[in-house]
Amino acid sequence: MADAKVIPFDDDRRAAGGSGPSRAGRAGGRHHRPRRSGGGPAQARTAASEAASPAGPGPESAAGAPAEPVMLPGARSGTAGGEAGARGDEADQPLLDRLLGEGWDERTARGLAFLRRRVTGEYEVDDFGYDAELTDHVLMSLIRPVYEKYFRVEVRGLENVPDDGGALIVANHSGTLPWDGLMLQVAVHDHHPAGRHLRLLAADLVFVLPVVNELARKAGHTLACSEDAQRLLERGEVVGVMPEGFKGIGKPFSERYKLQRFGRGGFVSTALRARVPIVPCSIVGAEEIYPMLGNSRTLARLLGIPYFPLTPTFPWLGPLGAVPLPTKWTIRFGEPIETDGYPPEAADDPMLMFNLTDQVRETIQHSLYELLVRRRSVFF
Repeated sequence: MADAKVIPFDDDRRAAGGSGPSRAGRAGGRHHRPRRSGGGPAQARTAASEAASPAGPGPESAAGAPAEPVMLPGARSGTAGGEAGARGDEADQPLLDRLLGEGWDERTARGLAFLRRRVTGEYEVDDFGYDAELTDHVLMSLIRPVYEKYFRVEVRGLENVPDDGGALIVANHSGTLPWDGLMLQVAVHDHHPAGRHLRLLAADLVFVLPVVNELARKAGHTLACSEDAQRLLERGEVVGVMPEGFKGIGKPFSERYKLQRFGRGGFVSTALRARVPIVPCSIVGAEEIYPMLGNSRTLARLLGIPYFPLTPTFPWLGPLGAVPLPTKWTIRFGEPIETDGYPPEAADDPMLMFNLTDQVRETIQHSLYELLVRRRSVFF
């Protein structure tokens, strides 16, 4: 039997057209070449032969070119390595960033700067006591969840409020406690395209209560008098007024959504003098938050308040009875009634004031009936 001829692996590779490894590579090289993705059958056979060889290819080829780098586990090249690298980056991300979200450090810095300005007094208020920074960053943040999540207020017709210049918003008033004024303020503040601020005219009682007085002033509210209202309107502010007053907010549940008397029409006279439009506003949903079934006049006189409400939950459940029911609200702003076409002496014409007051009242009442007909449910 003839002696078999042994063909070394490097000769086999030379026959395939490749150059064998150098002598130094055969002597000490034990590195395995990485498997290339997408290689053909020839590359697969070459990789298999290198893996079976006791001495694999060295770090350099015979031509002196460096061999391909060895890919370590977890490298970012390739799909598997890239995913592992991305997971490594996520693991390297600080725990606070992952828990608090992006930009938490900037928000913390802004909060600390806000507190510093509060302590040092480096903030501005106008001559009515309005603190825009406190209102935007604190007060609105406290009321907004009630507006969005609890009452789920839907706003319509906000484009009828002008983008600039003065305007007088006239709305119905109801609900036993003045939640409707706060929701109206949030609606204008958060949803008006020009980001306008509503300055409400409040009753005298608001400004004699210890804590409520300060908060009302800081939020931009002022006393319901024609002088303050005219100053704000001539300054180009959006002013809100609820002419029903305590007659509207304290009416029994049986008279819900029936507008009470609008006073003597002083808001019309103020709008005529300032030559600003009157925007009728209808609010549906506030009447049912505290169904007022009765009024304890004796307790009201003892406490010095206009009425003492008796509802299905208050005062029987104590403080828990003061929690409003989660009704679904709708706020609609009607088309503005222009006043700049009237002569200056029109503000002193009682018949004109009566006609415009009646027009605004009827517009709001008709809008309330229309919204009630379209409403599916009190709570949805």
